[in-house]
Amino acid sequence: VTAGHGRVGKHRKHPGGRGNAGGQHHHRINMDKYHPGYFGKVGMRYFHKTRNQYYCPIINLDKLWTLVPEKIRKELAEKKDGTAPVLDVTRAGYFKVLGKGKLPNQPVIVRAKFFSKLAEKKIKEAGGACE
Repeated sequence: VTAGHGRVGKHRKHPGGRGNAGGQHHHRINMDKYHPGYFGKVGMRYFHKTRNQYYCPIINLDKLWTLVPEKIRKELAEKKDGTAPVLDVTRAGYFKVLGKGKLPNQPVIVRAKFFSKLAEKKIKEAGGACE
């Protein structure tokens, strides 16, 4: 008769309010327990933030040689006439080269918009150049 909604309590329309109603009042315990930090503000506002200005994807030195196929890297390692491949990291979508990791003792010319001091030092120590 009641389609599973019981006779005593009855199925009324929206007894607790619609949607997120009562989050700071009668549903506060649920909000505090399962959604901490839902209410309030934090930090400073930044009007019209243009994210393009700060777009600077990075690549570390230990991942630098992954941009060159392994076969080509081995061929260049065997050559002793000092030919160095030109790695244009901006082509691969990176703007800045950081200095984490080790470089193989093999010269390489790296083209990027920005270099960290450590990256530049390590590239030059390996006999390479930064452009």
